[in-house]
Amino acid sequence: MRAVWATYLRELRAYFVSPLAYVVMFFFLLVNGFVFAFLVNALSNPAAPAGPPMTFFFGGITLLLLLILGVVLTMRLVSEELRSGSIEVLMTAPVTEGQVIGGKYLAVLSFFLFLWLPTLIYAAIVERHSEVDWGPVAAGYFAVLLIGAFFLAIGIFASAMTSSQLASAMVTAVLLLLLLLLPLLGEVFTGEGLRQVLSYVDLNEHLQELSRGIVDTRRLVFYVSATLFFLFLASRALEDKKWR
Repeated sequence: MRAVWATYLRELRAYFVSPLAYVVMFFFLLVNGFVFAFLVNALSNPAAPAGPPMTFFFGGITLLLLLILGVVLTMRLVSEELRSGSIEVLMTAPVTEGQVIGGKYLAVLSFFLFLWLPTLIYAAIVERHSEVDWGPVAAGYFAVLLIGAFFLAIGIFASAMTSSQLASAMVTAVLLLLLLLLPLLGEVFTGEGLRQVLSYVDLNEHLQELSRGIVDTRRLVFYVSATLFFLFLASRALEDKKWR
């Protein structure tokens, strides 16, 4: 546990001293602020559909932002150390590949949550002018945590596969795009069984369900197991690099 904690602190410190992290934070909050302002303006129209603004806040743009964050925040996590050779020094210390991946993953997940923290002010703004049901709001942020944690696990797996940050980013982007596009295949194939399988990984549907306060344990099992699976693959990929 001490090794995981040391790796966690090292990586988290690296995020907060990196100019890229602040650039990502600026554009992330800028886009989210624009989306929130657009939604408030659109929903103030009498012809707009009824519903709490925060429910509409967790939509397709949210998935796109999560995809971008999954790529940008993880592309250097392991790739940079593989490129520079510093991973060899790290791996000669009394730590396992799983501890290295675990510490790095917890660090990027913490920074990811830090990015979303300021957006809570949007719910506070809405509450000043109307009643806010905090249950669906909390569920919406829980959905962001689940999907984001899954995307980051895929990203760290891709980063452990190559010493090139660009290649890591491209692999992560392709995997996440395929994941988001999988439900569209259900409209192409006619088999009912395949449709049900593809609907099971419909991330947009999951996000919409949770943002309405509907918590399905099947979704929790899917995200937790999928996240742990890709972290396991990342540790195995790092182990493979160790012996080359």
